[in-house]
Amino acid sequence: MHAELRREMAHLRFIDDQIRRIKDERLKQLKQAPQQPLNTRVLQLQRIVGVGTETADMLTHEVLSRDLRDHRAVARYAGLTGSPDESGSRRREKGLAKAGNARVRRGMIRLAWRFLLHQKDSAMTQWYQASVAAGKKRKTMVVALARKLLIALWRFVTMGDIPQGVVLRPA
Repeated sequence: MHAELRREMAHLRFIDDQIRRIKDERLKQLKQAPQQPLNTRVLQLQRIVGVGTETADMLTHEVLSRDLRDHRAVARYAGLTGSPDESGSRRREKGLAKAGNARVRRGMIRLAWRFLLHQKDSAMTQWYQASVAAGKKRKTMVVALARKLLIALWRFVTMGDIPQGVVLRPA
């Protein structure tokens, strides 16, 4: 049992070391070439309080580097849109469409929870709080917040529109 535990601990140290080296390499790349288009977007996203290097890098490489035509395409790509069920005159919503990028969807939902903690005065957080207070389910509303947040981040990076009430770190 002790030998197995030592092997597992050695494996954990190895993985932690790999993760640390990957993070260090990413930070080194950002510092060496901040003018590259993708690095510029990562640095721009990092200015938002609550968005870290990992999240900014994932969003930049997975979503914001693509030429998506409008906000609906951005939400569809992330898989943060509804899945309607229409049969004759009956229409209902079946939940999230699982057709999008699962990594982005999971990352955005995590970011939405963090956003609620770090951006308490933003319009999106206030919208979420009002919706939950009105009786809507928290998990459903966090997915809606994730969709709104992704679209706001896309607009921030592509058009320079700072989301209302969002706190930025100094440049």
